[in-house]
Amino acid sequence: MPDFYLVSSGIRSSNLSFEGKTSFGMSVFNLGNAIMGSGILGLAYAMANTGILLFLFLLTVVAVLSCYSIHLLLKSSGIVGIRAYEQLGYRAFGTPGKMAAGIAITLQNIGAMSSYLYIVKSEFPLVIQAFSRADPTADLWYLNGNYLVVMVSIGVILPLALMKQLGKLHLFSSPLTSLFSLKITSTLYVIYKKFQIPCPFEESVVYGNTGRLRAFPLQTAYTIPILAFAFVCHPEVLPIYTELRNPTQRRMQHVSNLSILVMYTMYFLAALFGYLTFYGKTETELLHTYSRIDPYDTLILCVRLAVLTAVTLTVPIVLFPVRRALNQMFFASKSFNWLRHVAIAVTLLSFINMLVIFAPNILGIFGVIGATSAPCLIFIFPAIFYIRIVPKEQEPMHSIPKILAACFAGLGVAFMIMSLSFIIIDWTTGSSNSGGGH
Repeated sequence: MPDFYLVSSGIRSSNLSFEGKTSFGMSVFNLGNAIMGSGILGLAYAMANTGILLFLFLLTVVAVLSCYSIHLLLKSSGIVGIRAYEQLGYRAFGTPGKMAAGIAITLQNIGAMSSYLYIVKSEFPLVIQAFSRADPTADLWYLNGNYLVVMVSIGVILPLALMKQLGKLHLFSSPLTSLFSLKITSTLYVIYKKFQIPCPFEESVVYGNTGRLRAFPLQTAYTIPILAFAFVCHPEVLPIYTELRNPTQRRMQHVSNLSILVMYTMYFLAALFGYLTFYGKTETELLHTYSRIDPYDTLILCVRLAVLTAVTLTVPIVLFPVRRALNQMFFASKSFNWLRHVAIAVTLLSFINMLVIFAPNILGIFGVIGATSAPCLIFIFPAIFYIRIVPKEQEPMHSIPKILAACFAGLGVAFMIMSLSFIIIDWTTGSSNSGGGH
């Protein structure tokens, strides 16, 4: 993750005179790292609500549409010579287009940070409990995830987020270059545990019955938003394109297709084996479900510690491009100011902490972001940028490519309206109060 955030934070220029030096393989690695985030933890829950075949179909559809979306972005970028998502929006629709793209990217990154901090809220108490052997039913402040997420935000994340340059933060977070490997390891852990846990799954007596409400049929509406959230990488595609050695549209499309294929395989394996382990008892956050087997398991404790370290150090890295986007949208003509720099970081972290504390589970974060900013970044914006940027002399409005792009944008709008409607109905019925947190 650090590599592409260095690019998207403006440390490297996005103009075409920059000579990329990143190999094909490392570009696949960087884009794969951009794709795979906390969304993988919700996929087993999505499969539990749809079944294996429908989940596989939806996963395939979202993956294929993501590849097509990247094709639209790359073609638009090649025509105007711009390799920054917000600047494509500006070229297509002026300031409103730039603002819309910036807001969508900001919301997506806020959703990512919220999901990371929710993992801290959910998993940190379990790590402390395992080390202290404390009674999980005891009302101890250091087992309260709300207190812990605020302490981590103030003590670790905020000081790192206050650095002036992301390059310095990159020195602290260099171990995150193995974050991708950590995610692969977590997937392998899920597969390994499937063959270690007896079926049918029986909960540990330490936790007793911490089960959740059985999935309401409308919760199937969360599946596509979760999948969309899990495949959003489009703001990073163009910066990675800039970094690519011998960059061509065809070569970058191959990078994107291969990255998505690898993530598609890992997503399906993680979801399948997670679901086959717990079936209907799968929680919205997969790692949390394993505590219902043995909260003191050494292997899951190691995975938890690694995940906590990774997500904690990732939050300030994600915060940098959000702050940069806000500065470009509202303070573009002003020079650097420490007071504004600190105020934006404190405001963002405070807002995200409030979201995490009051969110009943991580499903709400995946659902709302996956139903709002994700369809804009994957479906709507690439299509309308393409329609607007590609000259009519080259492709008239009645040409097949532009008709397909228009249908693609319409699909994104329909998906957004449908998903939000079902999620709101699900909230009003109170059926999504599933477990998964402390």
